[in-house]
Amino acid sequence: MSANHGGTPPATLRPLYRAAQVQELDRRTIAAGIEGFALMQRAATAAWQSLKSRWPGVRRLTVLCGGGNNGGDGHVLAALAGVAGLDVQRIVLKAPETLKGDAARAAEMATAAGVGVVPWRPGLDFTGEVVVDALLGTGLGGEVRGDFRDAIEAINACGLPVLAIDIPSGLAADTGAVLGVSVRATRTVTFIGDKIGLHTGRAPDLAGEVHFRALGVDAGAHPDLAPAAWLLNGDLLPALLPPRARDAHKGGMGHVLVVGGAPGFGGAALLASEAAARLGAGKTSLATAPEHVTASLMYRPEVMVHGVRGAADLGDLPARVDILVVGPGLGQGAWGQGMLQASLLAGLPLVLDADGLNLLASRWVEEQRDDWILTPHPGEAARLLDITAAEVEADRPAAAVELQRRRGGVIILKGAGTLVAGPMGVAVCPYGNPGMASGGMGDVLSGILGALLAQGVPLESAARLGVVVHAMAADMAAREGGERGLLAADLASYARRLINPEANFGIYPQTGSDDARATR
Repeated sequence: MSANHGGTPPATLRPLYRAAQVQELDRRTIAAGIEGFALMQRAATAAWQSLKSRWPGVRRLTVLCGGGNNGGDGHVLAALAGVAGLDVQRIVLKAPETLKGDAARAAEMATAAGVGVVPWRPGLDFTGEVVVDALLGTGLGGEVRGDFRDAIEAINACGLPVLAIDIPSGLAADTGAVLGVSVRATRTVTFIGDKIGLHTGRAPDLAGEVHFRALGVDAGAHPDLAPAAWLLNGDLLPALLPPRARDAHKGGMGHVLVVGGAPGFGGAALLASEAAARLGAGKTSLATAPEHVTASLMYRPEVMVHGVRGAADLGDLPARVDILVVGPGLGQGAWGQGMLQASLLAGLPLVLDADGLNLLASRWVEEQRDDWILTPHPGEAARLLDITAAEVEADRPAAAVELQRRRGGVIILKGAGTLVAGPMGVAVCPYGNPGMASGGMGDVLSGILGALLAQGVPLESAARLGVVVHAMAADMAAREGGERGLLAADLASYARRLINPEANFGIYPQTGSDDARATR
């Protein structure tokens, strides 16, 4: 079976942009005849409507306004709330008389609506039931300092729910990294173009529910502004995994070989093997150290287990399969090195994880292929790129793209807001939960990916679909049993339910309207 990079229809995915691209969309919209202040009013109205839908009983509001258009959005929202009869505390970090342009008009609008002005000072008590963050927008380029840092820390310490306008202040719109300090929002309402930095890195913990409002701007009408990434969703499942033909047989469903489980490290390979079998591979084999054979037969007898003392014991086994999954429990000793070398020479599409990646970084530093999926976490990605994990996390999209450029194939950079980088570009997974911070989760993902490839899903589509299935299965398990104590072995049964659309009508999260959908 050869690698196929076939594409996922972009129409099913939401485009994500960088801050400069959204600013350009804003500029073009104004140049086309929509007044800048009218666009600001649309944004503030959308934010006000989102606030009312999330906290319908709110009667007191605290709005913190910075300078520029983000602060202007806050001033207009304060005016709308005041006209609606709410008690509004409008805290300003830039005196209204120093503002210019649309932001000055917005401040005048709030004053005309009878909303007072409270200059920021440390120790100021918030009187609202909900706090609105309109301090800093997407143009922030450096670390937050001074009064703005103090105000953000006060917001985070107040214990009140927070609505962030466009982006939580202090969060980098292009990377999801924190620029010194960031607001922790309950909900973020973002405008014109959704931002990649709202969906990866620190963003899943800081942005809360992300609501996108296009404000009547069609970003797709500007093909020269290619999206920085695409936001994955559950629509991929029925699109890429239709019901099987009634005359399907195991020979047509592919054969996965998991290579892993060095002496004393058998569990990871067993998890990957079970996941491959549960996700629909026609046949699943496991090549592992001989002492793990009995455990495999007891744990999952459907998996054809082979005890191998070294690469020579593999014999013609790789020639009898379609896909290799290499790395779970592989180890970095002589056993693992031999297994990886034999796997690389087999000429088959493969999924490489765990110690397979560490060996790749240390011993196969120039290896590049078009037919593999690499699945590093930030530490493994750092070793492959010869940088630090902190540098990877400072700009996850750039790290994923660079790793794909160097190594080829498709890269899955795991973590909050998992990224998939391949020839079609970057995709972001909005699912998953903190319960996945436990051993073996990556092994299960590798088995899922192997099974999808074995069933003919193209390489990059399999990577995108695999991370969605993996994360959604974890979310299902967490909803039923909670996040703490979630085990990797719990995921396979939920993932099986997800990939059988004929048995699960209605369980997939739908894309829905761009103007109404919360991504988290």
